[in-house]
Amino acid sequence: QLQLVESGGDLVQPGGSLRLSCQLSGFPPGRHGIGWFRQAPRNDREGISCISSAEDRRYYLDSVRGRFTISRDPANNAVYLQMDRLKPEDTGVYYCAHVRGPFSLCDLLIQSYDLWGQGTQVTVSS
Repeated sequence: QLQLVESGGDLVQPGGSLRLSCQLSGFPPGRHGIGWFRQAPRNDREGISCISSAEDRRYYLDSVRGRFTISRDPANNAVYLQMDRLKPEDTGVYYCAHVRGPFSLCDLLIQSYDLWGQGTQVTVSS
């Protein structure tokens, strides 16, 4: 059974850091295209970063570029999102998702993903 499980969400003060993990379960070993999305209260879900299956290309939403870093550990079939200099507007439920199909690149569009985790809550507040 294919499954994505997020972890690492927490309450953190502005300016702090968190590292989110996305554990892939049931997937064959290898580099899978994975994206991170977030959904704040009363907002639509938005894509914030992805890492492609080919050449590990990375893409970021403008508002997080320079503060967030996506990476992977192929040996453990995990993808991470390091979040630094967090702001209150980063608050939301964070989801990881698997890129649909055999596409080697990734983007930040919801329709490009076919499997989602259950989400992990990130709250940035003093």
